[in-house]
Amino acid sequence: MAWNEPGNKGNDNDPWGSGGGGRGGDQGPPDLDEVLRKLNKRLGGLFGRKGGGSSGSSGGSGSSAGLAGIIVVVAAIAWAASGFYTIDEAERGVVMRFGELRPEVVMPGLRWNPPLIDSVEKVNVSRVNTRSYSNDMLTTDENIVTVAVSTQYVVEDPIDYTIQVRDPQLGLDQAIESAVRHVVGGTTMDQVLTQGRAQVAAEIRERAQSYMETYGTGIMITQVNVENAQPPEAVQAAFDDVIRAREDEQRAQNQALAYANRVIPEARGEAQRIIEQANAYRDEVVNRAEGEASRFDQLLVEYQQAPQVTRERLYIDAIEGVLANASKVLIDAEGSNNMMYLPLDRLMQQTGNSQSGSGAGSRLQLNDQQIRDIADQLSSQLNNQSSFDRSRSSQTSTRRP
Repeated sequence: MAWNEPGNKGNDNDPWGSGGGGRGGDQGPPDLDEVLRKLNKRLGGLFGRKGGGSSGSSGGSGSSAGLAGIIVVVAAIAWAASGFYTIDEAERGVVMRFGELRPEVVMPGLRWNPPLIDSVEKVNVSRVNTRSYSNDMLTTDENIVTVAVSTQYVVEDPIDYTIQVRDPQLGLDQAIESAVRHVVGGTTMDQVLTQGRAQVAAEIRERAQSYMETYGTGIMITQVNVENAQPPEAVQAAFDDVIRAREDEQRAQNQALAYANRVIPEARGEAQRIIEQANAYRDEVVNRAEGEASRFDQLLVEYQQAPQVTRERLYIDAIEGVLANASKVLIDAEGSNNMMYLPLDRLMQQTGNSQSGSGAGSRLQLNDQQIRDIADQLSSQLNNQSSFDRSRSSQTSTRRP
C-alpha cells in the first residue's frame, strides 16, 4: 500500500517525514512557500543578507528575490559558457573588443573570450582559394583576344585581411583585371596565344601581388594561370589559317634543318676521306721514291762489284716487266734462227669459247688445267720445231762433199 493512500495512518514511509512518526497526521506535500523561504535564507547567507521575519509580506518578497538570484546565476553561467570556442589548425582568430582591434592573433585550440565584449573573426590561412577572370583584351599590335585567367591565393595576414579592406576578394578581382589589362596591352597577340603564356602569367602575378601589398589586403597570390587565350569568334577561322601557315613554315624549317644535318656530316666525311686518300697517296709516292732511291744505291754498289752480271739481271727484270703485260710471246729456240710465236690471246680465247660452249661462266680465268693445256701445246710445238731443225741439219751435212 502506498504511503499516501487512505487508511495508512500508521505507516512511517512518509518521504517528507523526518522520523518514524512523520508529521503527525498531515500526509500532503511540503509547502512551496516554505521551500522558497529556505532557499532564500541560504541565498541570503551567500550574499550577506540576514533572513527576515515570518510574516506573509516578507515571505513573498523573499521568494521573488530568491527567484531573481537564481535567474542571475543561471544567466551568468550561460554567459560564461557561451564564451568558449575552438580555433581549428588551419585557422587563426582576430579579436575585436568593443570594436577595437586586439593586436594578438588567436592560435589554434580551445579558447575563451568574454561574450558581448569580444568578437572573434575566424580566418582560414591554409586553404588555397581560387578566383577566375575572363574578358576581351586589346594587345599592343591592336588585336583583340579573349583571355581567361585563374588565380590561386592564400591569406597571409589574417589581421590585414579582416581589417584593412572591406571586401578583400573584390579588391583581388579588380587587381587581377588591372594587371591582366596592363600586361596583355603591352604584349603582342602571338605571344599571348602561343609560346608567351607562361611569361604573361608570371608578369600578371607579380603586378597583382604588388597591388595586394599596396592595398594591405593580407593576401598572397601563389599562382596565376592563363587558362585560355583565343581570338574573337568572328576572326577565329582566319586566325586558324594563320596558325596552320605558321606551323607549315616551322615544319619546312625543321625539314631543312634535318636535311642540312644529314648532308653536312656526309660532306664533311667525304672531304675528310679525300684528304686522307691524298695523304696516303702522298706517303705512298714518297715512300716508293725513297725505296727506289735506296734500291738504286744498292744496285750501284752491286754494279760496281760485277757490272756484267748486274746489267744482265737488270735486262731480265725489265723484259719480265714488259712481257708480263703482253698477250703475245716470241721465244728464241736454241740452235735455230727462227723465233717461236705463242698467241696467248688466241689460246685463251679458244679456251674461253670451249668453256662457254660447255655451260661454264662467261668470266675468263686460267685455271690449272688450262695452264697445263697451254704448256702441252708449247711443248709439242717445241718438239716439232726441234725435229724440223735436226732434219734440216742432217740434210745439209749429207749435201756437203
